[in-house]
Amino acid sequence: MTVYIDLENLLKEKNISKNKLCEACKLQRTQLNNYCKNKVTRVDLSILGKMCEFLDCTPNDILKLR
Repeated sequence: MTVYIDLENLLKEKNISKNKLCEACKLQRTQLNNYCKNKVTRVDLSILGKMCEFLDCTPNDILKLR
């Protein structure tokens, strides 16, 4: 099994723009794009926590198993 990041779909479901998420979580756009494109090799738990808090979700909504 492989863990992948399904952030882009969650943003679409919740109708939240990447810009809003960047502002709320104090992320750089490049950093967020890496999460959205599943190009992150090590997930920063503090960033994951900020995203979950803003999106009102759990890590299971962002991290999926393949």
